[in-house]
Amino acid sequence: MSENQESCCNQPTKACITRVPIFNHLDDDKLHEILSTIKSVHFEKGETIYQVGQHSDSLYIVRKGKIRIYRLSESGREQLLRILKPGDFTGELALFRHSVHESFAEAMEETDVCVITRNDLQRFLLKYPSIALQILTEFANRLDESERRTARVANERVENRIALYLAECVKNSKGSLEVTLPMSRKDLASYLGTTPETVSRKLTELEMQGYIKQISGRDI
Repeated sequence: MSENQESCCNQPTKACITRVPIFNHLDDDKLHEILSTIKSVHFEKGETIYQVGQHSDSLYIVRKGKIRIYRLSESGREQLLRILKPGDFTGELALFRHSVHESFAEAMEETDVCVITRNDLQRFLLKYPSIALQILTEFANRLDESERRTARVANERVENRIALYLAECVKNSKGSLEVTLPMSRKDLASYLGTTPETVSRKLTELEMQGYIKQISGRDI
């Protein structure tokens, strides 16, 4: 851990928990109690938050920045599982069992992460059941997303997968038809089960057909 990380850990801020759905419904006294147990850690772009085989004993909550969660196949091929944004969390399996991480977590940009240990969070789950309900809601959302993505990779052509993904981006953009892809084309290809070259080619085809316009970089 760098000096900046150590300094950050000594100065946990209320923003660590007031922005995340699993805590922000609590009143100030409960938030203060939880805040006293949290460490805030800073990561530079490209730094590893955790890796496969590392002991898993904490919940990691994104306060600022983005984190990519991915796995590597036996051949070394990368499979992107999801992108975490502020308010999202990872490491939740540590809450229910003693285990090691089965994936990698990497900062995609400068990122601040709030860390709460298994023992502390289990105590809060028993004391404040509403936190458990929020976590279960997130589990359900992730399962739904995973099942939909698996079905698409198995049944949909690549251009359909890309089109459906872009439609979801528009849905999440609160009405705007101009979206910024939250990941690189390499990561998007990994996420959709194809190659970067195919993603670029299919985006160009969609543009030629008049469905999209590529503005610049990740803006569409």
